[in-house]
Amino acid sequence: MIDPLSSLAKENLSEMLASLATQRETDLFSDDVASRHSELREQLGGSRLLVIGGAGSIGSATIRELIRFCPAVLHIVDQSENNLVELVRDLRSSVASQALASINFQTFPIDFGSTIMTRFIAEQQPYDYVLNFAAVKHVRSEKDVYSLMQMLVTNILKPVWLMNWLSAKGSVKGYFCVSTDKAANPVNLMGASKRLMEHIIFSSHEFCPFSARVTSARFANVAFSDGSLLYSWIRRLEKCQPLAVPVNTRRFFISQREAGELCLLAAVSAPHQHLLIPRMNPDTDLHDLQDIARSFLHTHGYEPFLCESEDEAKRQIAPALSQGKYPLLLTPLDTSGEKSFEEFVGNNEHIKEIGMNQLLAVEYLPTSPDAVKAFLTTLKRALTESNLLSKEDIIKMISSVVPELEHVESGKNLDQRM
Repeated sequence: MIDPLSSLAKENLSEMLASLATQRETDLFSDDVASRHSELREQLGGSRLLVIGGAGSIGSATIRELIRFCPAVLHIVDQSENNLVELVRDLRSSVASQALASINFQTFPIDFGSTIMTRFIAEQQPYDYVLNFAAVKHVRSEKDVYSLMQMLVTNILKPVWLMNWLSAKGSVKGYFCVSTDKAANPVNLMGASKRLMEHIIFSSHEFCPFSARVTSARFANVAFSDGSLLYSWIRRLEKCQPLAVPVNTRRFFISQREAGELCLLAAVSAPHQHLLIPRMNPDTDLHDLQDIARSFLHTHGYEPFLCESEDEAKRQIAPALSQGKYPLLLTPLDTSGEKSFEEFVGNNEHIKEIGMNQLLAVEYLPTSPDAVKAFLTTLKRALTESNLLSKEDIIKMISSVVPELEHVESGKNLDQRM
């Protein structure tokens, strides 16, 4: 079993677990952060920062990086009151607490697309940088029309409203909104919604008088982040429940700290209308999920006991534990929206070198502003009508703006899985 005290040589337990997925002992982006340290200090020191969705794994990791550069104001907005509480407890209990003493640090449990948010922004001094991490980010959330509509409102409409409110208040130097690798040649509606989000923020002049430098980032899976498959293994282990993993599935991984560093650099140092992506090699950086699950169990003192059905996996908990083993259910990769491989760059998109060792920039590839406007008009109208659009109508509507979407319904979704 893991002795928590034995991990003190690492920054924390999550970083130790992350190394199981990344298979790296060194930080991927630390040299790039160090090389841009003067620029980051100049831009962030004494600045006013607003972080939306800042209590999640990636937002929290980015906040820890931002604090190092001594902003004057750091305001965090997130709907999850519990996650905000944990973020404050974590920061106040860590070395970051010393830096917080000189920062106007406040958290607000607000829906960033609500009328309360409009009043909040109106009553604050203008912010220098706004970083938006709020998103409906799970492919499973496209399983029904209600969840899908919430995804479109959160990932697309609310960023439009936010940029308008910020623009009405005053000038913003930089606006960052996180994207996903699933936006590159999307096969699921979540990825397509984030591709639409890219069109919205990078064409902001078409939808609001927003003059800020706008940037984004696409990156790999964040190891053991909230809600991820790997994070579920921790919770299943706590509850003595079987683990599950799809077979023959390889993924890119970065640690939570690396995600924070990547977003920091994208928010401050990326060129206008560009997305930062990690410089990763499929031959060396793609790792099999089943291998990671085995390593995870070995780290906790168990030998994997492979199962082929949910019933078998649940039945075998007690017998397997008595032998120092742990049930690991192998599942096919056959739910709607799953992609057999990962990529950061879409068809016809161009990569740029921007003087960083481990990061590249993707130049925004625009679409028709008229198509985006028509989509927004239809989406807003759908929210006020008594009958919701069907899922088929929504897919057709998204495809009119994201023609590269190749969505196939398999009739199966992750909520039907253990």
